[in-house]
Amino acid sequence: MINKQGLKIAVIGGGSSYTPELVEGLIQGYHDMPVAELWLVDIEAGKMKLDIVGNLARRMVRKAGIHMEVHLTLNRREAIKDADFISTQIRVGLLEARKLDEHIPIRHGVVGQETTGPGGMFKALRTIPVILDICRDIEELAPNAWMLNFTNPAGMITEAVTKYSKVKTVGLCNSPINFQKFLAEVYNVDENRVLPEFVGINHLHWVTSALVDGEEKLPEILAGDREYSAKNVPTVGWDSDFLRSLGAVPTYYLKYYYMMTEKYEEMKEALGRDGTRADVVSRVEKELFELYKDEALEEKPKQLEQRGGAYYSEAAVKLMRSLYQGSNDIQTLNVPNGSVYDFLPEDASIEINCVVTGQGPIPLMPTNVPEHVKGLLHAVKAYESMAIKAAVSGDRDLALQAITHHPLVPSVAVGRAILDEMLEAHMAHLPLFFED
Repeated sequence: MINKQGLKIAVIGGGSSYTPELVEGLIQGYHDMPVAELWLVDIEAGKMKLDIVGNLARRMVRKAGIHMEVHLTLNRREAIKDADFISTQIRVGLLEARKLDEHIPIRHGVVGQETTGPGGMFKALRTIPVILDICRDIEELAPNAWMLNFTNPAGMITEAVTKYSKVKTVGLCNSPINFQKFLAEVYNVDENRVLPEFVGINHLHWVTSALVDGEEKLPEILAGDREYSAKNVPTVGWDSDFLRSLGAVPTYYLKYYYMMTEKYEEMKEALGRDGTRADVVSRVEKELFELYKDEALEEKPKQLEQRGGAYYSEAAVKLMRSLYQGSNDIQTLNVPNGSVYDFLPEDASIEINCVVTGQGPIPLMPTNVPEHVKGLLHAVKAYESMAIKAAVSGDRDLALQAITHHPLVPSVAVGRAILDEMLEAHMAHLPLFFED
């Protein structure tokens, strides 16, 4: 448990459009978790956004009337030194790289998505070496800090940190907390009265139990007409018979697997019309930063909800507070598998309900792991493990194996074509793959 008063929090990627939501959460939770110093750090290419977001953060803190110093810096080590919590929310290559991650696979007849399939793989290849470099600074300057990773693909990044560093880390995603709120809304109850059970890995999980006041509601949810989805995953409806027979509520990201043809056609049409999600987000971000510049703005604007990361700050602040206080509550987190799933490696990152203690999260054994989801879980985790190794080694053979074995890639020829084009497109951010 962290005992010091007046915490120091460092946000790596502090110029993100999401940061005002995190600041709002820290302000709202200040009396339970007093933050003395909030350090927002970014790279030179993100300095303009950092200044805009940082000034908004200062106005928000000033309006709240709390004693929290907001520091803006391009010096990562200065921000990390003696921090209690370090949140990572970076995008290596910025939104232009995301556009390539989405556009290139679509041109080859494959789903193009920033965390799933070839796009997710290349985001991991670019990001893992940068995150591990950050971890070396944490090991030196803040060895007792907790690193909360929101950087996508969150499960792969968290697994890489666990395997290749000594940093204490937990991976976070807003998808589980979105389902918890969905369940509470359907039954018109407070969130503390619902307990969904998640089985799987990041962006590949199933809800296998949905308790409301201790009563199982999963069959009603599966038979109902309310679909669980998200702003950043366009809606192609589920087959009701399939959901009922599946016996679990799949995360909306599973549409890319269960409805691969429909999702691909939807993406192809969008690309030819007004662009993929990356293009939409780029336009939304421009509007947001224009709003953030307004010196009269002293709160998170409602338009941020269009960005697709709803409840990000709630998940982050809740985890920090639980680690700080040792509250022993249940949260859905990305942690090492250990002995939870006997069909996955012990050091694999999984997304599961955990009891959050002052010493860290303890995963809870799931009550039900459907046999028919194990195969897809194993296949995607095998791809992830190979991609992580490729990211730290720059091994093109491993990268070819990883991309070809992803369930969304139909053949070696297609996998190789996408790999070659994306390596060239992202060359500036993949130095390990171009060493002599």
